[in-house]
Amino acid sequence: MYKLLNMKMKMKITRFMPMLLTGILFITLASSCKKDDDPIQVSNTITDKVVADANLSLLEKAVIKAGLDGTLKGTGPFTVFAPDDAAFNAAGITSSVIDALPASALSEILLYHTLGSKVLAADVPAGPNAKVITASGDSVFVTKNANGVFVNGVKVTTADIIADNGVIHKIGRVLLPPTGNIVETATDAGLDSLVKAATIAGLGSTLSTATLTVFAPSNQAFTDLLNALGLNDINEIPLSTLTAVLTYHVVGGRAFSSDLSNGSLTMFAGGATTVNLTNGTGGGPTILGASNGTNKSNITATDIVCTNGVVHLIDRVLLP
Repeated sequence: MYKLLNMKMKMKITRFMPMLLTGILFITLASSCKKDDDPIQVSNTITDKVVADANLSLLEKAVIKAGLDGTLKGTGPFTVFAPDDAAFNAAGITSSVIDALPASALSEILLYHTLGSKVLAADVPAGPNAKVITASGDSVFVTKNANGVFVNGVKVTTADIIADNGVIHKIGRVLLPPTGNIVETATDAGLDSLVKAATIAGLGSTLSTATLTVFAPSNQAFTDLLNALGLNDINEIPLSTLTAVLTYHVVGGRAFSSDLSNGSLTMFAGGATTVNLTNGTGGGPTILGASNGTNKSNITATDIVCTNGVVHLIDRVLLP
């Protein structure tokens, strides 16, 4: 009896086995097809966008060295003003310099390019220099006008590169956070003659505290002026004349290069200079004093940000 039952059981299992195998195969195929149909999740954060862009390789290297790649993969939202490789090289921040800089120094620079909110180009206020606090705690000044969108006078070259956690705007220059007020910045830049002249004229306090834009003559510009006057030292210039000349180099408020246009520019001391954006050396901008005749001054560097204003370097002293 036992043998008969055992034989019947084996026959049932034998008949059921093909059905069982067919069922297993169906489930396996169905599961495989489901996995194939699932969409692949692609990360599209700001870090991913930077890594994927061949023209942002130095920014990528700096972000990784500073340890900010994880941050810029985070929830955000962020806005990043992204200097391209040419901008980094022009600022002297080459690949080898990035290797040599401390991570903390790179982090300070990069966070100065980063906002803790998503700001599209269309969201930038029309008009000059809206103050925005960066992730470093310093301020940048954004402008939108007929010529485009600018940050600290630097033009956005490619706007609204959208990421999952914010937006990137490419820029053609590295933004450097301010290191001091106008006098401290001039001192750090080696503009000894300007600092000396301002001290003699009693303008040091004003240049250290008021919000101003200064067209700052180089040391050679002061030397050329002394030679033209037949003098040997700035101390020999009458105080009233020196004060009038220095205040003729100052504009009230912040005037970035993006705020300059061809034509007359009223100065802090009264009177006006003439700005031309394209007639200087190499097609660069110039500024001409009322008593400089045709001897215009090249604006050799622009948009040096200070805690209380902006400095533009020039190669000739302006005469009112």
